[in-house]
Amino acid sequence: MIKYILKRLIAMIPVILALTLVVFTIMYMTPGDPTAIILGNEYTEEASAQIKAELGLDRPFIVQYFNYLARLVQGDFGTSYITRAPVSDQLAARFPNTFIVVIAAMIFCVGLGLPVGVYSATKPNSIFSNFTMVLSLLGVSLPIFWLGLLLILLFSVSLGWLPSGSMDDGFRSVILPAVTLGANYMANIMRTTRSSMLESIRQDYIRTARAKGVTIKNVIRKHALPNALMPTITVVGMNVGALLGGAVLTETVFSIPGTGRFLVESIKSRDTPSVLGCLVIMALCVAISNLIVDVIYAYIDPRIKAQYTTGRAS
Repeated sequence: MIKYILKRLIAMIPVILALTLVVFTIMYMTPGDPTAIILGNEYTEEASAQIKAELGLDRPFIVQYFNYLARLVQGDFGTSYITRAPVSDQLAARFPNTFIVVIAAMIFCVGLGLPVGVYSATKPNSIFSNFTMVLSLLGVSLPIFWLGLLLILLFSVSLGWLPSGSMDDGFRSVILPAVTLGANYMANIMRTTRSSMLESIRQDYIRTARAKGVTIKNVIRKHALPNALMPTITVVGMNVGALLGGAVLTETVFSIPGTGRFLVESIKSRDTPSVLGCLVIMALCVAISNLIVDVIYAYIDPRIKAQYTTGRAS
């Protein structure tokens, strides 16, 4: 297992290299001059040339890219073109807010979607099951920004129960962003869990367990649920990347000073080091979450764990 984890960690290196190369190329080829944004009304050719020399923007593309990689290997994300502050410091101040919102949204997704999906599968033709299917379709269809605005109008403007933005009110500030970000993915988890549970419940070993007198509660908990969890865990792992992407809209709607909002602002100002820093952190989070999902697979399915221990897993 440890050998497999090390292989997966090493496999992240070419992914990060490819990501940085693609993003760096796009930012380099984007029309416009970042020094014009930096200088604003004080823009002159002389001042622009001086800033380009200070930031290394007057060097060839390949030199700029490899200079960035050399700093990145040392853990240096570079210096922001706009604020002239280290990107790592800005990420350290903003990423915890994104992490809190994403984790809260994930807890909301799994904590509500998983039990509702399991229960609706045990009562497939009930009113509750039909209601949850309609609710899941509605959740999948709602755009994040539109749902966020509706929740702000209802719970902040009309009722005054929750703050409309920022992270100044502690836990209360996280509720609306977490619900907004997690609603769509909760519906996916609910539908996946329900369908996989329905398939698992109809298997022969479930009928055999019921024929032996095992209670329906134990059949669900000990036999059906572990097998039905595999597709759900896959969806949860994939949702980490989707949640980080959705955090860009959520943080913008709720004015949260997080990585997603920082990424949008950096793209607008053509702040290449900040854009790369945000995307590298997001890519690492997605890669690590996928690795955690693979490890969880091994503990749920003994066959997968046996492959890891014998060294046959790729």
